[in-house]
Amino acid sequence: MRDSIKRAPGYWPRAVLFFAYLLFLYGPIIIIIILSFQADNASLSFPMQGFSLFYFGEVFDPHYIGDYRWPFGRSVFLGLIVMVLTMGISFLAGLAFRKNFKGNIIVFYMVVASLICPSILISLGIGIGFSNLGLTSQWWSGGLGAHLSWTLPFGVLIMLAVFSRLDPRLEEAARDQGATKWQTLRNITIPITIPGLIGVALFGFTLSYDEYPRISNVAGEDNSLPVELVNALSLAATPTIYAIGTMTTLFSLAIIFVTFFIVYFMQRRRQGFGQKRVDEEA
Repeated sequence: MRDSIKRAPGYWPRAVLFFAYLLFLYGPIIIIIILSFQADNASLSFPMQGFSLFYFGEVFDPHYIGDYRWPFGRSVFLGLIVMVLTMGISFLAGLAFRKNFKGNIIVFYMVVASLICPSILISLGIGIGFSNLGLTSQWWSGGLGAHLSWTLPFGVLIMLAVFSRLDPRLEEAARDQGATKWQTLRNITIPITIPGLIGVALFGFTLSYDEYPRISNVAGEDNSLPVELVNALSLAATPTIYAIGTMTTLFSLAIIFVTFFIVYFMQRRRQGFGQKRVDEEA
């Protein structure tokens, strides 16, 4: 059976290129995960010095020079704030751009410009702006603004794509039946766009959680987790950074899988509700 399968011309070069890409993309992550399970007094490279969970325990050791517990909590909390703000602002922006308001092209390019500008320059600009105002930037102030400058463009672009596929006749039909603008928004617009909003939430949280350049100069005295990891690399690098890398990778994957499950559950529920309505009408 296998001998009878004819490969398309150029199949093997493309296959080799594809697997080389996968190795290049996921190889470093796999290496970090492997090295995080070393025993005490291990080095940062191969060969491995035994096998244990020692450095995972070091992550939660408050006496260790790199205490990652509070930076991790700050990154998660900041990510949640950014996620909520990105969802809300992006949704409102999507509604606004549907109206083709005056100057919408200028606003659109101003939003996208944040993606073009180098991240470190945005961080420096925010830090200088706080200094000129006589304020001290913190992770919850300047850091929040820096992260929003990274997540909002993605959120707005996603919502523009979502709203472009929304059939306005559905909303018109609801208004023809006597629904108010708020009822139409709550019962028609939001349920239809909720998968896109969940995608925006996922982007907002993961982009904020992993971001370093934009917050590097505006985090203040209390670092986020990426800033703390970079500082640990320059001060006292041990395989503990591999352990925290493994844990944060698994944490990010868990967030992604939970989000996919929520979207799947909502779609199944919507399909079941629609089928129930059809059966009732029949």
